[in-house]
Amino acid sequence: MSDASHEVQREDGPNGGRYVVRLGGGAEAELSYQRRGDGPLIVTHTGVPPAFEGQGIAARLVDALIADARAQGFRITPLCSYVAAQFRRHPEWRDLLA
Repeated sequence: MSDASHEVQREDGPNGGRYVVRLGGGAEAELSYQRRGDGPLIVTHTGVPPAFEGQGIAARLVDALIADARAQGFRITPLCSYVAAQFRRHPEWRDLLA
């Protein structure tokens, strides 16, 4: 993968996971989440290293989350303030809120 591509990858674990973009030099941007059983995906954190802010990387992480929620039929509880703000800016996502 090219560092410039900012490809979003999803890493799932038994109780949660993250969407991640590897930015080069060991830097990563991520959107972390938890999951309890078949309940909603609980987004707890979104972070982009300061050197990479303002490039739309956090928005790409959220877009990947929304695309997966639509494709896989899960709902989202946004505890992360950034993701909560994105939901307020995108009323068309309201149906995905848990």
